[in-house]
Amino acid sequence: MFVERSLSHLSDRLERARQELRIADEQLLFQLDVVEDTRTRMLVAETPIADGEYRVAQRDYDLLLRERDRVKAQIADLQAEQDRLLDRLLG
Repeated sequence: MFVERSLSHLSDRLERARQELRIADEQLLFQLDVVEDTRTRMLVAETPIADGEYRVAQRDYDLLLRERDRVKAQIADLQAEQDRLLDRLLG
């Protein structure tokens, strides 16, 4: 009974993490457009303000990338735990 409840709880957590990953992927795509736009403006304008905007956009992209990597690692951990519980249930 404990294993079944744990699997159910784990399944819910996996679904939430996968949804979080989908959101992170969408945010990354949007931010990549922002980075490309600010990079173009930086190259054309050659001003400190444009350079600063590009650096901020790139920093935000890097933060989102790290967050997506964190969520992917969390999903891998949850899947490994799910596999262990399934082995216990079937073994």
